[in-house]
Amino acid sequence: MCSGNEDTESAELSADELPMSTGAPIEARTLYYVATPIGNLEDITLRAVRTLREVDVVATEDTRVTLGLLRHLHIGPKKLVAHHDHNLASSVPKLIELLEGGASVAVVSDAGTPGISDPGLALAAECARRSIPIVPVPGACAAVAAISVSGFVSTEFIFGGFLPRSGSGRKARIAEMVGERRAVVLYEAPHRMLDTLGDLKMAGAGGRGVVVAREMTKLHEEFHRGTIASAHAWYAAIAERDGKLRGEFAVVIAPLDAATLEQREGEAAAVAEERATEAVRARLAAGGALSRVVKEAALEFGVPKAKLYAEALRQKEALRGVRESKE
Repeated sequence: MCSGNEDTESAELSADELPMSTGAPIEARTLYYVATPIGNLEDITLRAVRTLREVDVVATEDTRVTLGLLRHLHIGPKKLVAHHDHNLASSVPKLIELLEGGASVAVVSDAGTPGISDPGLALAAECARRSIPIVPVPGACAAVAAISVSGFVSTEFIFGGFLPRSGSGRKARIAEMVGERRAVVLYEAPHRMLDTLGDLKMAGAGGRGVVVAREMTKLHEEFHRGTIASAHAWYAAIAERDGKLRGEFAVVIAPLDAATLEQREGEAAAVAEERATEAVRARLAAGGALSRVVKEAALEFGVPKAKLYAEALRQKEALRGVRESKE
């Protein structure tokens, strides 16, 4: 359920009583973000069809893909504007000009919901800045589809999109994903899939549960359930057999279980206490006042003052003994 409403009614409602309505007419000077199927053309919504039929302009990642969709839906000639990562500098101003001239514009991606891991965000940001209305026309979304069938019991998840392809940014994001306690959804291209699973495994997440969804809603849809290590071995074998991996992937990493969370929290607390203790020793040796040193270290490292106070007293006594022996 993606209604955002936690209240449910068990009694049956007549059509007139349903808390829904038919769509409002398409408005001039309005931007519509229209979700399209991620593979199965039957997943298009009635509202999406009507919106695409009635708007003046359709902004699209790939005009060829969108033309094919429009033909399938029996939608006649439509003004299309290419809008992708490589032409944002020209496409955003062009679409803004059309909108401010009174046109209604629909934005579509090649598959799924626009604005999710695609160039749609730049146009939405500019429209929001100019107070141009933006209307969502919801539908298919690979991330939501994958998490919904993952089988992982979690009321929260993180959407990671596509990871950086290389460099320090990629390493940092991998570390974030491995340390994340909630479920994580990633997208990945077939030629980078093994690298991503391998990097996650090498970063310490090999034993973490995972569901890898490939070609969702399409004829050869499949789901691999196991650990990150087993998924890496599975797809490495497929790549060796077939020469390469094919299809689009969504990866759902399981949330951390309670035992692992407790272990990690204990390890983190031990490290923090050790660092705080070292800071107390160094600052007392430098002549700092005991109460101030303990208070500052407790705040800095998130360690209870009581634990640090006992160590500070021992350190203070040790320093006094050193001074007396020198005298």
